[in-house]
Amino acid sequence: MSLLTCKEFLDGISDFIDDDIAPELREKLQKHISECPNCWVVYDTTKKTIQVYKGMEAQAVPDDVRERLMKALEKRMASGRGCAGARTE
Repeated sequence: MSLLTCKEFLDGISDFIDDDIAPELREKLQKHISECPNCWVVYDTTKKTIQVYKGMEAQAVPDDVRERLMKALEKRMASGRGCAGARTE
């Protein structure tokens, strides 16, 4: 069994956590995190974050915050810059 790279592990982490993955790939990913402390930390932190998030109830966004957000988004879209962080270069 060939060892996965960290990039390959990160590409499959979501399916690995969701248990939506072929058994042979699951085995490779499990082997990788058992041998790579950095990827184990990413996996463990991500899994714990998801567990915390799933345990929370949805919170309503206050009307004034929603209005400011929508105005900011409309302004950004009108400027042609699109989503924050998106680069067209």
